[in-house]
Amino acid sequence: MDNTELSGGKSRRPHRILVIDDDRELCELLFEYLGMEGFEVETVSEAGRGIERSLAGEHGLVVLDVMLPGMSGFEVLRHIREKSRSPVLMLTARGDDVDRIVGLEMGADDYLPKPFNPRELVARIRAIQRRMVPDSEQDEGLAPLVEGDVELDPASRTVKRSGRELELTAVEFSLLEELLRMVGKVVTRRDLSRKILGRDLSPYDRSIDVHVSSLRRKLGHGSGGTDRIKTVRSVGYLYVHSPGMNKDRNG
Repeated sequence: MDNTELSGGKSRRPHRILVIDDDRELCELLFEYLGMEGFEVETVSEAGRGIERSLAGEHGLVVLDVMLPGMSGFEVLRHIREKSRSPVLMLTARGDDVDRIVGLEMGADDYLPKPFNPRELVARIRAIQRRMVPDSEQDEGLAPLVEGDVELDPASRTVKRSGRELELTAVEFSLLEELLRMVGKVVTRRDLSRKILGRDLSPYDRSIDVHVSSLRRKLGHGSGGTDRIKTVRSVGYLYVHSPGMNKDRNG
């Protein structure tokens, strides 16, 4: 039987967190701690049930453990990403860089190695929420960013390439927006980590690099088969101008 707990009744989605983890003690801790932080928490210990609940559209964020009985967290994430762009924060084993990179490549928004301080989890959740629910008044006043055949609309949080909408995660959208606002200029990995992930860049943290790699794949090559996003070794990234195709843009 699934160990499922629901705090209170239904409320606004951003405050509802789904935790998929078979560690009952950890689930109880998160249920209590996140509850004190103003979140409503549902915990599920079984992968299949976790997929079902994550696709119900009732939660603002999913906290997903990599190690689950019967099915890995990566497989659960794959099922989620097939039908949903809901933000997912993965819990990984400390020191296992492979798990972190694989999770990010598959579309996770962020990761947190176990064991962790609950305060850090709350900080990561709130950072993801800020990306998902930006200042609507500010964004409504911003014109779309257009570079070549790529158009990003801050108000609707959509990205189109040659008129076709791209499926981007919240991190990828925010990352592309920052790079487009600074088109033609180098943005450091440190600045991207602070602005996009909401934290300082730590040694050996490849999160930004993995998100950029995923964004590149989704954007495809620019005119002439060139990379749209250029790596500036040991510094950061630069979104390359599209010669002869630029339009007016904000920033």
